Amino acid sequence: MKRIGLAILCSALATSVMAAPKDCEELRKEIEIKIQAKAIPSYTLEIITAEEAKQHDVAMIVGSCENGTKRIIYQKNDS
Repeated sequence: MKRIGLAILCSALATSVMAAPKDCEELRKEIEIKIQAKAIPSYTLEIITAEEAKQHDVAMIVGSCENGTKRIIYQKNDS
């Protein structure tokens, strides 16, 4: 019985951690690592508000953070 209770508690804790809002700087760094792995020489990642994101091309948005209040946009710079 104790094992079942422990399993339920662990499941609840894991769910709350997965649902926690992601910090924008942390997410930006994760995205940056993925871009660098593709050897893209020159790019810009910018954190903007959700309202500002409406003025940008949807394809430029590569992430959402802080409970959806901010977006991370990507732009490849000409070399």
